[in-house]
Amino acid sequence: MTEPIPFNRIAIRLNPQDNVAIARQVIPAGKVIDLEGQFLHIGAEVPVGHKFALSAIPAGGEVRRYGYSIGCASHDIAHGEWVHTHNIAVGQFEHAYRYTVVESPAWLPARQRTFMGYPRPDGRVGTRNFVAVIASVNCSAFVASRIAAHFTPEHLAAFPNVDGVIALIHHSGCSIPLDSRAYEYLQRTLHNAAHNPNVAAFVVVGLGCEVNQIEPCFGVTAERLAGLNPAGANDAYLVIQECGGAEGSIRAGIAAVERLLPQANDVQRVEQPASKLVLATECGGSDAWSGVTANPVVGLAADAVVMQGGTAILSETSEVFGAEHLLMSRVTSAAVGEKLIACFQGWNELAARYGFSIDNNPSPGNKVGGLTTIFEKSLGAVSKGGSTPLNGVYFYAETIDRSGLVFMDTPGNDPASITGMIAGGANLVLFTTGRGSVFGGSLVPTLKVASNSAMFVKMEADMDFNAGAVLDGLSLAEASERLFDLLLATASGQPSQAERLGPHEQEFVPWVPGGLL
Repeated sequence: MTEPIPFNRIAIRLNPQDNVAIARQVIPAGKVIDLEGQFLHIGAEVPVGHKFALSAIPAGGEVRRYGYSIGCASHDIAHGEWVHTHNIAVGQFEHAYRYTVVESPAWLPARQRTFMGYPRPDGRVGTRNFVAVIASVNCSAFVASRIAAHFTPEHLAAFPNVDGVIALIHHSGCSIPLDSRAYEYLQRTLHNAAHNPNVAAFVVVGLGCEVNQIEPCFGVTAERLAGLNPAGANDAYLVIQECGGAEGSIRAGIAAVERLLPQANDVQRVEQPASKLVLATECGGSDAWSGVTANPVVGLAADAVVMQGGTAILSETSEVFGAEHLLMSRVTSAAVGEKLIACFQGWNELAARYGFSIDNNPSPGNKVGGLTTIFEKSLGAVSKGGSTPLNGVYFYAETIDRSGLVFMDTPGNDPASITGMIAGGANLVLFTTGRGSVFGGSLVPTLKVASNSAMFVKMEADMDFNAGAVLDGLSLAEASERLFDLLLATASGQPSQAERLGPHEQEFVPWVPGGLL
């Protein structure tokens, strides 16, 4: 008989009720694992991060991880058998949503934390100080990019308080119905992103004949559009068809930015309470460890932000299915509960209309990393939101106007989800990844949190924090304290790894549901 390997050396059981464990390393076929005197004989090789059965699971029986069902056995599973897509099925989703209203406590932090930020007239605070050049339509994206690219570090040397001139470009703005959600979401995203606290001033560039006209999108008059800007205005609007084409518009846009730079530079970093943080949380390229290390660490950091009086945003509605109860059980009002239900019902209707399954959400990379079903992915993903009561729910790109933990209805797609939260007012992003991501964001600094040490080492130039240290003995509490310190340093101006490579203008991606005309 093969010498038994102690269970704790080779695997993790996340909850006493679980009937699967997670392999800490590749477990070859034929190995024997000693689980408190119970000997598990491994059948097929179990890849690192993947699951194996701790007991026999009959066909139709629940497969449990985190103490909750992540699906059911599609056929009999023997103890020690590798558990993955070949032997788990999700079955039908349960849509009978119920919520429980709880009281939102008054937080009294032991120590008020601060950061160095840019105060805005409306009371919000920026972690960066940008001039944004915004394309109203993809047809003006080239011009917007060329305007922003003109302002190199050398050009901005005379404006030390300006962190950059950034183009916000996208692939929409025309060939969409005026009465569609695509039109509504795009207008809201562009308008609200222009007023993100990290934006000191902005220039909008349109083509002229697009569906997404500048006047209704940004609430400006024809006089403003003609260039009659009042003194002290922190915005400007250009129409390519009225500026003599691309070259004339680029010249006009450069001139407009040059007029705005001095007033943007007048704002300086000053000490601000951590209650001014609006933290967006996101996970992308997840693996089996994301819900064990990175997401719980980010959740504790989100709790710390909330307890300081700040705001933490959870999103990705399509990655909450199977974990809805964890949010539904802690809403602070009936209105919050009803709006949350509306978000889930909207996704159910979308799936029915377009004929897709929510369980298609785990990507091929997620599955290679050990995630099998949407339920399993969701139970890990929702932990990014921490444990405080849910204080608000917002539809895509709506302005976030309250503190505490809030939820925004977004797709699971990382750039689209984060773009919505940026439009909502986020001034910092924590992004967890297990497979590895090079996402950097546009207006808002993004800290990437690695779920495992192997990937962190392999992609160290792209990662900001290694939550994989939790698997090596670092406590979740200590890890979250270190992450919170890094979060405050980044909010104060310390560049993220992604920011060192320059602007990520291609990652501003408004959600455009539905098809093109």
